[in-house]
Amino acid sequence: MLSSEKTKVNPFTLEVIKDSLMSIGDEMFLALARTSMSPIIYEVLDYACGLTNAKGQLISQGNGVTSFIGMLSPMVQHVIHRFNNGKDLKEGDIVIINDPYVGGGSHLSDVGLVMPIFYQGEIVGFAANKGHWTEVGGKDAGSFTSDSTEIYQEGLQLPGIKLFEEGTVNQAVVDIISSNVRLPELSLGDMWAQVAALRTGAKRFEELCNKHNKQLVISAIDDLLKQGELLAKKELESLPKGEFFAEDFIEGDSSKGGPYPINVKIMITENEFICDFRGSHPQVNNPVNCSYFGLLASVRVMYLAIIRPKQNINEGVFNPLRIITDRGSIVSAERPAPVSMNFEGRIGGADLIWKALAPHLPDRLTAGHLLSVCSVVLSGNHPETNTPFLIVEPSVGGWGAGAGQDGQRGQFCMGDGETYNIPIEVAENRYGVLVNEYSLRCDGAGAGEYIGGSGVVRSYQSLSDNQKLSVSFGRHKFAPWGMNDGEEGSSNYVEVITQDSESVGPFGVSARYPINKGDIVKLVTATGGGYGNPLKRPAEKVARDVKNGYISIQQAKEKFGVLIDPDTFNIQGLTLGRLSANQ
Repeated sequence: MLSSEKTKVNPFTLEVIKDSLMSIGDEMFLALARTSMSPIIYEVLDYACGLTNAKGQLISQGNGVTSFIGMLSPMVQHVIHRFNNGKDLKEGDIVIINDPYVGGGSHLSDVGLVMPIFYQGEIVGFAANKGHWTEVGGKDAGSFTSDSTEIYQEGLQLPGIKLFEEGTVNQAVVDIISSNVRLPELSLGDMWAQVAALRTGAKRFEELCNKHNKQLVISAIDDLLKQGELLAKKELESLPKGEFFAEDFIEGDSSKGGPYPINVKIMITENEFICDFRGSHPQVNNPVNCSYFGLLASVRVMYLAIIRPKQNINEGVFNPLRIITDRGSIVSAERPAPVSMNFEGRIGGADLIWKALAPHLPDRLTAGHLLSVCSVVLSGNHPETNTPFLIVEPSVGGWGAGAGQDGQRGQFCMGDGETYNIPIEVAENRYGVLVNEYSLRCDGAGAGEYIGGSGVVRSYQSLSDNQKLSVSFGRHKFAPWGMNDGEEGSSNYVEVITQDSESVGPFGVSARYPINKGDIVKLVTATGGGYGNPLKRPAEKVARDVKNGYISIQQAKEKFGVLIDPDTFNIQGLTLGRLSANQ
């Protein structure tokens, strides 16, 4: 146990230790990316790394996927509880876990590793990371299962077991993983990269204790956690107080049920930010459920967007946040509910908070965005080597407009954060596809005084037979919402154009849809919602939108009341409707 003795930390040393902890998180993050084997790690950055104190409270994090902000500390806290309050953890131990229903869980593909950091014989903290493995087994390639009915179909479950014991690898665990995944060289390669990142974090934390002495570092961390809570409560003071409501739907495969209604009541006081999801639809036999911890992760992201903390994030910042759910609901599912596409549930829950508060916080929140991760899994054999390939990737799309700003174009949804898509050159080299198109979706949706950001169109042409396509594109029925008289955006969808030029779709969900040589998979993501009356958009901006191809000449006239010369793109005049709207 750590000493309860408290050491006073001067403000200069506190800043040095704070920046050192941030630097450790960043170094762990880079170490994992540079040693991983899968493009979804080293290109997409679908992972996170961080440090906690001895109680499992987040103190530093370097992450690409925003939702992982809320997953590391509950994961560490579960490991502490599972191993007799940490008493059964030894120096050199590393625990591996991907259970969706316990602390830090999302879906089986997100695999976490936790390592206790010892100094002078006692635990002073934990290094942790969580990354999306390309394969964890299950009935479908890529372990992204869009038609599972229970968790057992979705892959190998690791409940929190020791991968290393006192520095020695548990080879039996490695062998079990290797025998249960389709691409063990990728999954195990990423696992070893995660181990390297943990050891990097532990080494740097020990060096920090050597430099400043252990008790000073521990006291500084305690001060930083208290500081985080105080700053969060300071931000709460500037928010509107009261109760706020929103409702919407989680979409899944409509042939199997849904859409499923969800709702939230938000209560903001001087000291608390409470999100009550009770009354949302019960869990379903469709993998759009999320566990409580999945919801927690995405709600934390939304909470941060609202309070906008001006310092690095730690556990103290989240202390004012409370989340209430019905057990066994679609946003707080319990075993054995399927959760492979859990992002539809958890980001849908977070989006409710966005929708409820955006009208009251137009300076902080925009209109609706693409919402869904829009996941794509395409498997098959490479036409030149005949070796298996597997595309597992999210899709970019449009964000909503806000007060004083047009929506962002071609960005990942709020659950993905600072991640990247797989470059065309990498996709065409590694996979059996040709990228026929990658362009902005200029459909004119999301009209407003400030226009919604464009989605994208990405087309893969298959270069071999017997490929399989699985997708989950939420918001394929309900378009992103507009604000303050702005129009709604457009929906996400997928279309398959066969080599015989027959069109299949549009659809939002597919499971192992057969794709043959010459077929084109057209992936289309949403344009975000607009903000403000379209007739109040400056005519000069409308003319520029036409010139840039974001809207058509006809849309400029019908939606914005601006007449554009088709040859010069100059303004010819204004409609009567626009003139009267601006009087």
